[in-house]
Amino acid sequence: MSTIRFKALEKASERQPLEVEAPGNKPSDYYGINVFDKEKMKKYLSKEAYNHVTEAIEKGIRIDRKMADQIAAGMKTWAIERGATHFTHWFHPLTDGTAEKHDTFIDPISPGRVIESFSGKALAQQEPDASSFPSGGIRNTFEARGYTAWDPTSPAFIIYNTLSIPTIFVSYTGEALDYKTPLLKALNAVDKAATAVCQYFDKDVQKVQANLGWEQEYFLIDESLYNARPDLALCGRTLMGHAAAKDQQLEDHYFGSIPARVSAFMRHFELEALKLGIPIKTRHNEVAPNQFECAPIFEEANLAVDHNQLIMSLMDRIARQHGFRVLFHEKPFKGINGSGKHNNWSMMTDTGVNLLSPGKTPKNNLQFLTFLINTIKAVHDHSALLLGSVASEPNSHRLGAHEAPPAIMSVFIGKTLSAVLDELEQKVTDQKMTPDEKTELKLEIIGKIPEILLDNTDRNRTSPFAFTGNRFEFRAVGSSGSCASPMIVLNTAVANQLMKFKEEVDKVIAKGIKKDEAIIQCLRKVIIESKKIRFEGNGYSQEWVEEAARRGLPNISNPLEAFKTFLYDSSVKLLTGNGILSKRELEARYEIRNEIFVKKVQIEARVLGDLAINHIIPTAIAYQNTLISNVKGLKELFPKEWEKLADHQHTLIHEISEHIHAISHQVNEMIERR
Repeated sequence: MSTIRFKALEKASERQPLEVEAPGNKPSDYYGINVFDKEKMKKYLSKEAYNHVTEAIEKGIRIDRKMADQIAAGMKTWAIERGATHFTHWFHPLTDGTAEKHDTFIDPISPGRVIESFSGKALAQQEPDASSFPSGGIRNTFEARGYTAWDPTSPAFIIYNTLSIPTIFVSYTGEALDYKTPLLKALNAVDKAATAVCQYFDKDVQKVQANLGWEQEYFLIDESLYNARPDLALCGRTLMGHAAAKDQQLEDHYFGSIPARVSAFMRHFELEALKLGIPIKTRHNEVAPNQFECAPIFEEANLAVDHNQLIMSLMDRIARQHGFRVLFHEKPFKGINGSGKHNNWSMMTDTGVNLLSPGKTPKNNLQFLTFLINTIKAVHDHSALLLGSVASEPNSHRLGAHEAPPAIMSVFIGKTLSAVLDELEQKVTDQKMTPDEKTELKLEIIGKIPEILLDNTDRNRTSPFAFTGNRFEFRAVGSSGSCASPMIVLNTAVANQLMKFKEEVDKVIAKGIKKDEAIIQCLRKVIIESKKIRFEGNGYSQEWVEEAARRGLPNISNPLEAFKTFLYDSSVKLLTGNGILSKRELEARYEIRNEIFVKKVQIEARVLGDLAINHIIPTAIAYQNTLISNVKGLKELFPKEWEKLADHQHTLIHEISEHIHAISHQVNEMIERR
């Protein structure tokens, strides 16, 4: 193996940066050229068809067959002009990846002749084999039928000469077999619930959109070195090895100068991302050697999830063109930082107001506090399920280490903002407020929030769920996972809490209390109920583990235990009660996560056993034979003092034999248990 490594290093050192030319001088010249967005729709669709599809996107109305045919015809014309030869329904099965089946546009019209066609039926619905994807028992091999159905809220795009149509994926009997179906339901739920609460403050608000900005971390490794490691190739991480003398201990990698080959790779995938309408904004070195990050401007959550899946696929393909392999595994190398995917979440009204950003008036700040406090309560009530939503075999190697959030859910809002909530708790009562009390509350506490936050939005990197000034950052999400899973849980939990809050406020208003006062009274109650989830200290410390236990917060470090949170009564009530997932669908997701976990561990065990028996032991025996020859030579040369001179070699020979025996025994034991 040492020879392979030297050859790999030699080949890696010979590679040069691969430069790719952009199709224009400015990104704005080619941004979104491979996306069938509203601008393209206006050009390729009739006015009636354009209005119909726009209404479907904005209001969720069903697109009829006649309109679907018109839309498909316009989409096909545009796609063929852009060089597309095939189309596919692009969906997110429960594998954390994407799936697609390519069909050509051509149809025979007579012997020896074909024509390009694309019907509304082909656009709207396809039938992949549902039994070949993870279903948790919902589909058997003899029950293969499943359906993909067009999601018009996420625009179609062209990638590698294929028109890709984002779709949902359901079984023949209607159960969701993907991430997108429940995500769309969760986003609809938070839209309705948040809009209803916004009506207290602004009657013009008709829609609230959940936004997501993800931060994708990853490792790059030269393809030659990657191919020299069977464990990296088959498991995505190294299963054995030894720490480098220099890794990240000098703290000189983060934001450091990006190597030329890596920079060329980044420019290439960013170029393709921009063509696909993915607004990549940031690139930089991460903490560990060969670790990097890219991040876009935030987008509507459903589109952001699609774009994250798409960027991961792009990066994987383009890395190979540059002689790299990209690693999305959460912990590919022991001893250095792993990779995460921070999810920055916020809510925006159709009037352009960020509901998690303070305003300029006490009224706007009361709205900000309403959504901030209710989000904290949502996390408090469903903290275990949020942890379960990001639990996986690879993420278990990262969470809880001194590089990533702990496996205890807490919310960080900063000491200053926390003091504001404490003051509200102390100064507000269930009694009717005097005019002076109202004035003091609005001017001295609520009114001063913008200037309080201006210089007091410090970041606590140890918190799994932190408020960072105008959004919440969920940091426990793993780099290889889908953003959809945590977004489903978070948006549903917030929607559920906002509905409860509105019911309480309406009850208080019905008693004759003015609206603002009723809101403040109900907020005080929510602050008290959710106080134990707030934590401003060091999440890595043992003191926090002990304090969290005293507070009764769940500490779920074992992913197999975390998967069970999908079956908690509170989780079932939350997700079934809001129409997001049925109990059967939840049970299926629990089964799928368990099955994937077991299979990944089995694969790692097989690879580890193979490496030990076929690589490590033969190398050890070869070295042992060299030592034996050395001892024999010493005995011949120095017959009187050879025992003293060969003492160290004797010890090594004995230790190697013991290690070989131990490895063989443990591999056999592992095979039996597997």
